[in-house]
Formats: sequence, structure tokens, C-alpha cells
Amino acid sequence: MPSRARSAERRRLLLASMAGALGAGCAATGGRWNDAALDEFRQLLQREVQAGRIPGAVLWVEREGRSRQIVVGQRARWPMAEPLDTDTVYDVASLTKPLVATLVLQQFEAGRLALDEPVGLRLEAWAGHPATTLSHLLTHTSGLPSGLPRTPPWQGRAAAVERACRIAATDAPGRVFRYSDVNFILLGAVLEQATGMPLSQLAERQILAPLRMSASGYLPLTRLPASRIAPTQLDERGVVLRGEVHDPTARLMGGVAGHAGLFATAADLAAFARAWLGAGAVPLLRNSTIALATQAVAPAVVPVGTPTPLRGLGWDIDSSYSRARGTVFTRGASFGHTGFTGCAMWIDPGARAFSILLTNRVHPHGGESIVPLYEAAATAAARAAGLGS
Repeated sequence: MPSRARSAERRRLLLASMAGALGAGCAATGGRWNDAALDEFRQLLQREVQAGRIPGAVLWVEREGRSRQIVVGQRARWPMAEPLDTDTVYDVASLTKPLVATLVLQQFEAGRLALDEPVGLRLEAWAGHPATTLSHLLTHTSGLPSGLPRTPPWQGRAAAVERACRIAATDAPGRVFRYSDVNFILLGAVLEQATGMPLSQLAERQILAPLRMSASGYLPLTRLPASRIAPTQLDERGVVLRGEVHDPTARLMGGVAGHAGLFATAADLAAFARAWLGAGAVPLLRNSTIALATQAVAPAVVPVGTPTPLRGLGWDIDSSYSRARGTVFTRGASFGHTGFTGCAMWIDPGARAFSILLTNRVHPHGGESIVPLYEAAATAAARAAGLGS
């Protein structure tokens, strides 16, 4: 085994053992905070920063309205080090998807959209399977490929939506699970068609403003200083992306898309998580809609020998992406999502708890996977909140 592979495997085992230790060694605290679990995780984060795998991280843990935060490392390390704090705004990548799903569900409640209506009913350019519905898009069971091709070259929202409408599916809707940005590019277009509003303005009016998520939204440089935003990766020009979306497809679309483009702080995402627990200051959705959206949906076809992937409407429930749940949050009855740049959120309604981890692990040159860190973070968060035994 090459030395790099051996090193990666050692790190994977270390993080797995850390998650296991947190899962096995920290007793329930009867509603009190288990600060030992947070201290152990803080030390793990410090080792990850010292090893250069992440510049820094913010962990937010909350249960029944009580919260703790950990801040370790730096906001940026290139071209110079910058201090990190809880007010840092991160490019949260695919954590955009649950926000867009919430917008779809709001329009469903308002009677402007039906979850079982065909995509072609909304998008004139649709050339896909006539039975593909909004629910198929929300649960990643549309059969569409994972992303839009870059060739031949294209640019702009209209070009992206047209390509998404005309891209060929590999499977009939409902048959297989395949995580796909195309699904949410289409959902963003459907929302704009149904409401007559640009997606960024709709998100601001329906979610960000009501929840007072004042630091969060699309196109952050239109309202925030660049110095407050965690930078991501050096682009093809050799310029570090800061306030400009990291996702290449969203960037070609002008920074506003259904699958990526949201920038947020941990505190703002905590307000969003509370709303999904039905505990927010302003309700975003009816309790019955939240229950519907977090009900597990399985595809019709699952490869032999593989676990059945379970998804909600815009959320992961139990699939190959679920290591961000950790080892304590309730399997099958909790839900969450991750983001490519190094972000993860997991919500456990039964425990009235959630965890949020924000990093910019792609800064400045790409970076390796931190999925094991997601698992350790959620495990530590749940233990710190007094869950488990």
C-alpha cells in the first residue's frame, strides 16, 4: 500500500476510534452538558488543524434550546493566517439543498405546487421522463445523472436549466437513488416559475428574513465584507475564492442555484435547524409537513448486498451519506445533510437536538475528505448534549 494510502487509512481508523470512544465512554448526563465529550473533540479538531487537513472549524451543539460552541483554528491560512470566530460566514455548498426543499414545501402548503406533479408541467423545456415528479427530484430518485456536463461550454442560469431539462436520465423515476445536483437545479427553476421571483429573493423573503438569518444568503459580497467570509479554494486563475461560490456549476450560473450557493454562519443555521424541530421563533412549515418531509422514502431497486438508501424530501435519513449522523443520533428517525466544502448538519427530533459543523476544508488547494470528522463531530455533539448511555 502506498505511503499516502497508509496515512489516510491510519487517520480513518483514528477518527473512527475517536467516534467509538465518544459513543462508548461518555455516560448520559440527565440533561446536563457533558463537557468532557466536547473537550475530547476539541483536541481532535486541534490535531486536524495542526496536520493541515482543515484551516479551522466551528461546531454548534444544541439541545432543547441550550447550546455550546467550539471554535478551533483559523478562518484562512493563505496568503496569511486569519483568526476564526462564530461570526465567520462559510460557503455551505449542498446545505443549500435543504433550504431549497423548504421553499418547495412552503409552496406546497400554499397550494402553488403539488409534490406529485410532473416536472414538465412547470418547465417548458423539459424533455425528460413524463412521470418525473417534484418528489422524485427532492428524494434523488429521478434517475437523472449527478451533475451537468461542462462541455460544450455554457454559462448562465438559463443555459443550465435548459441543459438540466434536456439531459438524459439513466433510469426511470422512482427506481434508483442517485444523489444529483441536477435535481435541485431543476427545483430552483420550478420555484422561480411558480412564484415569479428570483431564487435568492425568495429565500430571503420566505426563510432568511423571518428567521433573522441576517448573515446568510446567496451572493454574500453584495452585503458583507469579504474579510468576514471564510475563503475556499484557489481557482483556475490562481485567485482564492472568497464570497464567490466554490461549486463550479453554481458559479457558472451566477452564484445562485438550487443545489449550491448559500453562505451562512453556524448561528444562522442553528435558527434553521430549530425551525425544523418546530422550535423556531417563526414557524416555517406546519408540523404535518415536517413529518411528511422527514418520512423515509426508498427507491424501488436496490443492488443486492447493499443497504436500502432512505431519503426524505431534501434530507438524508439513512444512506451512504449518513456518517454525519454519528453513532448516537437516532438512526432512521433523525435527518441531516452535508456540504462538499466541509459542512454538516444533523437534526434529531426525538432528542430535540442538533449539531452543525462548519469548515472550509478545501482551502486553499482542495483538501482530502473529512467524512470521518463529520461522524466524530455528531457523536461528540450528541454525547455533549447528554444523549446515549
